[in-house]
Amino acid sequence: MRTATIQRNTKETQITLTLNLDGSGKCEVKNPIGFFDHMLSAFCKHGMFDLTGELKGDLEVDQHHLIEDTGIALGQAFAKALGDCAGIYRAGFFIYPMDESLLQASVDFGGRGFCVCNPQLTGIPLVSISANGQESSFQTDCFEDFWQGFASSARCNIHLDTIRGRSDHHKMEGLFKAAARAIRQAVEIDQRRNGEIPSTKGVIV
Repeated sequence: MRTATIQRNTKETQITLTLNLDGSGKCEVKNPIGFFDHMLSAFCKHGMFDLTGELKGDLEVDQHHLIEDTGIALGQAFAKALGDCAGIYRAGFFIYPMDESLLQASVDFGGRGFCVCNPQLTGIPLVSISANGQESSFQTDCFEDFWQGFASSARCNIHLDTIRGRSDHHKMEGLFKAAARAIRQAVEIDQRRNGEIPSTKGVIV
């Protein structure tokens, strides 16, 4: 089983995540940020990853700490579940169309963390109404914080680009879906590799 459980407890956030790389696309994470919950659900659905857990953080400050730390914890879960990366494809690429937007993601689990993020967002928060009728929002500038945290702790290169688009909602959701599909390609087992580490070095570092 390629699974991992990560706990991240700081003075700012308390995060528990359990990841199954070979899941069925279920996301059962207690998440206080509505749009972010939507993004994680889309990521799991399109990547066929199972993710459970709970996210808590100092939202009275802002959303940055919780969203970035979730990216870090999720990246750690991928790194732990992949181990030495033996037998996987290692790299993946996907272009995802979402209405007027066209989004591209490329990833390489090569052992070095680097994120290039070009979502072309307006920076205007997305506003929503919660179940109890209260207005809430999503800080769009935290989108890149999530993926930077993920790349550094998953030890992968990831490039996220908006090719074209108008809606910030569509750009972010399409990039989460494109990333999920690219990551799914990268972490799947390559039967032709016969369990070997996918590097001429003989090790992923």
